[in-house]
Amino acid sequence: MKIVLYDTTLRDGTQGEGISLSVNDKLRLAQRMDEFGLHYIEGGWPGSNPKDAEFFQKAKKLKFKNAKLAAFGSTRRADLSAGEDPNLKALLKAETKTVTIFGKSWDLHVEEVFNIPLEKNLEMIRDSVQFLKKNGREVIYDAEHFFDGYRHNAGYALSTLKAAQEAGADVICLCDTNGGMITGWITEIVADVKRHISKPLGIHVHNDSDMAVANSIAAVEAGCSQVQGTINGVGERCGNANLVSIIANLKLKLGVDCLPDEKLKQLTELSYFVSEICNLRHPNSLPYVGGSAFAHKGGVHIDAVRKNPLTYEHIHPDRVGNTRRVLISELAGRTSITLKAKELSLDLQKKDPKTQKILNLIQKLENEGYQFEAAEASFELLVRKAVKKYKPFFELKGFRVVIDRSGGELTCEASIKIKVDGVEEHTAAEGDGPVNALDKALRKALERFYPSLSKMHLTDFKVRVLDEKAGTAAKVRVLIQSQDEKDAWGTVGVSENVIEASWQALVDSVEYKLLKDQVG
Repeated sequence: MKIVLYDTTLRDGTQGEGISLSVNDKLRLAQRMDEFGLHYIEGGWPGSNPKDAEFFQKAKKLKFKNAKLAAFGSTRRADLSAGEDPNLKALLKAETKTVTIFGKSWDLHVEEVFNIPLEKNLEMIRDSVQFLKKNGREVIYDAEHFFDGYRHNAGYALSTLKAAQEAGADVICLCDTNGGMITGWITEIVADVKRHISKPLGIHVHNDSDMAVANSIAAVEAGCSQVQGTINGVGERCGNANLVSIIANLKLKLGVDCLPDEKLKQLTELSYFVSEICNLRHPNSLPYVGGSAFAHKGGVHIDAVRKNPLTYEHIHPDRVGNTRRVLISELAGRTSITLKAKELSLDLQKKDPKTQKILNLIQKLENEGYQFEAAEASFELLVRKAVKKYKPFFELKGFRVVIDRSGGELTCEASIKIKVDGVEEHTAAEGDGPVNALDKALRKALERFYPSLSKMHLTDFKVRVLDEKAGTAAKVRVLIQSQDEKDAWGTVGVSENVIEASWQALVDSVEYKLLKDQVG
């Protein structure tokens, strides 16, 4: 069975909280999704805002290799003919070969939102589909709120689908717009629709019950041949069905032909690309493509995965372009340590006393509040020091941080004295806060000796209070994310003093950069 993948990230996805895409953003995403091999890309609603109208004008210059671009809109207004309706005119002006329109399936909406007779709504559906078909468009009809409508008044909900079918719609898509359906309900309703509708069916599900992916898969098994969704499940309220998980499940679990195998290996990269363009942090917990999807922390799990990955992995990560990760924590065993050492090109055996020494140190430090899962750079430095494979790049002679408030403004200055190969350097710098000032002063002092530090910068800074009951005397954990032109890495520091904890993480960050440059 051939399944058609229909992406609505550029339209439905942008209705998600915190997502705002420029025209250029949408063009970049459309091109990348086409390269990936999606069959349809819904570009937006040209009749609703100037940005989407501009997108379709510029998209005319793009040459898609795999996807059809679809413009989205609604059925005609109740008081206008299809030819007079500005929304339908805008859809034609977009000049896409495919047009998707939605209409009301739930009598509640027809009578209480539109405030029109039920038969009038059927006329609006028929007229709109016929008008677009007469103008040479492929028409996908989205039956909005279909499942809620069916459960409230099955006869009327089915009559709306029949109106679209009789008018010539090419595909009829069943929508769980409120996202409240249970999988069994979806299966039963789609099976009944199949008895009344001969046109190909699609499924469009929202995630308000956290069942969007499961419901989409169930609809496919019940007979739907088109699946609509968004990359990473972005969308209004709780989001849309996650097309990334749907693709992986169809291909790897059901053996359904929806994409070539080589495209599946690009799934993780596509997921990250969309998060980046949408200016969203990529969720670690995303199935298949998240950073934690194949991450192992418990020592027993890690030992088993080393012997046979199937013990704790439902697929091999490289099938979707992801990688296995071994996390280091107080739950880790000696196997975890040796595997991480191997990643660092260090020869460390499970029975080596150094391995037990490292494990004991990790457990001691995590008991004090350290956390190495998000600070693998600090972990690498710890291991190299433990096995005597590390030489310090500089020696700290001392630092001072001064916070001054005068004239209504707060200023921070850090002075620092370091020694590199017997040569002392003493410098100072101002910053937006004490940590920023320390960071600037440290790198200013070291750049004379290590010019590559100019290409490194901090990208994230997190402070976590470890014992809230201790008040201002509580220990804090500082996690710092840094990056250069090639890589990103995390470091950690813990202390009762936030400046000291920040300093620990800062030093690790700089030392890791220098180590990375040294070992290539």
